[in-house]
Amino acid sequence: MFESLTDRLNGAFKIFGRQSRLTEENIQAGLREVRLALLEADVNFKVVKEFIERVREKCVGQATLKGVNPAQQVVKIVHDELTELLGGEAAELNLRAKPAIIMMAGLQGSGKTTSAAKIANLLRKRKLSPYLVPADVYRPAAIDQLEVLAKQLDIPYYPSTTEMNPVDIARNAVKEAEKIKADAIIIDTAGRLHIDEPLMRELSDIKKEVNPQEILFVADAMTGQDAVTVAETFNERLGLTGVVLTKMDGDARGGAALSIRSVTGAPVKFVGVGEKLSEMEIFHPDRAAGRILGMGDVLSLVEKAQAEFDADEAEELEKKLRKATFNLEDFRAQTRKIKKLGSLESILKMIPGMGDISSKLAEAGAAMPEKEMSRTEAIINSMTMEERRHPEILNASRRERVAKGAGVTVTQVNQLLKQFERMRKMMKGFMSGNTRSLAGGMPGFGGLPGGLPQGPPKSSYTKKKKKRKKKK
Repeated sequence: MFESLTDRLNGAFKIFGRQSRLTEENIQAGLREVRLALLEADVNFKVVKEFIERVREKCVGQATLKGVNPAQQVVKIVHDELTELLGGEAAELNLRAKPAIIMMAGLQGSGKTTSAAKIANLLRKRKLSPYLVPADVYRPAAIDQLEVLAKQLDIPYYPSTTEMNPVDIARNAVKEAEKIKADAIIIDTAGRLHIDEPLMRELSDIKKEVNPQEILFVADAMTGQDAVTVAETFNERLGLTGVVLTKMDGDARGGAALSIRSVTGAPVKFVGVGEKLSEMEIFHPDRAAGRILGMGDVLSLVEKAQAEFDADEAEELEKKLRKATFNLEDFRAQTRKIKKLGSLESILKMIPGMGDISSKLAEAGAAMPEKEMSRTEAIINSMTMEERRHPEILNASRRERVAKGAGVTVTQVNQLLKQFERMRKMMKGFMSGNTRSLAGGMPGFGGLPGGLPQGPPKSSYTKKKKKRKKKK
């Protein structure tokens, strides 16, 4: 998201970094690069012109602060103006009515159906009861698609058919939603061109019939300025209350996100950042501005982590680490939770100063940890429950069986067990305050430095078995 824009803006700020103070001349030279960066990102030219003028006025009137170089001052000004351009504050859905009606509109192929299901999923996480309404009777299998997604999420939906009229579907669905006491109704309408008068009239009829509290325009961020132009027409006909930008993970420019609020007046409320039904985020202008300027987005990362990691589970895990009873079953559970946060690349981009690490790893030909994590999980999945809970019982024959089941080599199984035991010992030392045990560093998912133990040490479980044998 915004990668190419971030690179270009960082290049522009270097011009200011070479100056001892801000002057009209160097401000003009630096802002020329900022202007080019925004235009290359496919931001509306009128929006760019107004934005640059506001930044220029603030830069010229900016007093030089002690201990702050010109580049830092300009970055602060640009950040504030970008936040304002993107909407200032996060725009909440209007859910005051019971049930609140949300109508999805946009071009065909923009991702309306999937977005409807993703928003329903978000609402359910907020302890609300959403109700999905498939009202696209024109696209083949559109109704089936939303029904399948609703079943995946276990969310109720209206049983539409292609023979029904979309206006009737919307009207009847509202009545059904009221019966089951749904909190929000999400109506998925058919995709249409803004110049298709009969279909645009149909949207107006649905609006008139059910009087939705929210009319969300779903736009494919990859289309850039085309999305803004279409949104403007939809806004004139329907009066949009918000925008959903899809495929933001695939658009490195971000022109639509930066232009659409200024052109239509409708705030961006959600952004789709992946294909999974969980990959829909509330749009925060200040956080987006931080990402654009390479400052990361720690708050969003923390929110994601809080959603995946339960406080009670974390407390139980801490106890296990203290007692060194943390086993491969626990390790697999934590690995799965980490994977739910997203790829390492997306996580690194949220951490200030770490945005370009993943690209440098790729350039160096380094293996991405996601692949290693998947292989680790496959190895653990090939073990029995007893082996996961007591990895010390994994002798040569068991390791060979596990390797065959996971499609890996015995060496890779041995490596995982060494890594795990080293990590368990290190974490126990860390939890007990023994910093000497941390000297070896945290093991990674790939190869480890030399000096590792040759195999997992024998535990009390193995010793007890030996004692029982001697008695016999």
